[in-house]
Amino acid sequence: MFHKEGFKIIIYTFLICALFAILAEYRIDTFWLRKAVQLLSVIILLLVLQFFRNPKRSTFPNESHIISPVDGKVVVIEEVFEKEYFKDKRLQVSIFMSPFNVHVTRYAMSGSVVFSKYHPGKYLVAWHPKSSELNERTTVVLENKTLGQILYRQIAGALARRIVNYAKVGDEVIQGEDAGFIKFGSRVDLFLPLGTKINIEKNQVVKGGQDCIAEV
Repeated sequence: MFHKEGFKIIIYTFLICALFAILAEYRIDTFWLRKAVQLLSVIILLLVLQFFRNPKRSTFPNESHIISPVDGKVVVIEEVFEKEYFKDKRLQVSIFMSPFNVHVTRYAMSGSVVFSKYHPGKYLVAWHPKSSELNERTTVVLENKTLGQILYRQIAGALARRIVNYAKVGDEVIQGEDAGFIKFGSRVDLFLPLGTKINIEKNQVVKGGQDCIAEV
């Protein structure tokens, strides 16, 4: 199953790769070079297909749990000052996604969307300390009665060139549902209330829509 944000790219990539494979068959006389071009075309198509894969995840909504919004590696767990929305200290959890991870963003909790904003910006590598302030990004704040407000930020990486965010102010969302997509390498930051119990460790690999990363 593939994410809808990848349909056009998959079709275009298939057509281009098929064209190169056919041209190689009839225009390149050298056997090894012809096969190399055809093999490269297949590899490129497979890479695009794996990037836009959208595996079905079973999420059992729990108002006391915050689940991982994305697949990836936990690179930051620390107390920071969140300056865009809360303007106070929060617990930050950052998850880095390589080009080989599933890039679907899922809602970390159920509730109401109370803030949603897009910021154009640069394309620093996603693990750069300034990427959360300087890169292209979206900021979304969710709220429910149990957990209060949490903020998540989709951040473009060096390869990412488009962030898709489905969250609109006033939406009622369900934990684990599709919240957007980031194309080709990225990171997601979560900002949680101080005192939130963290269930993960730095460098741990997590799965979006499944792993409980924090709870009240």
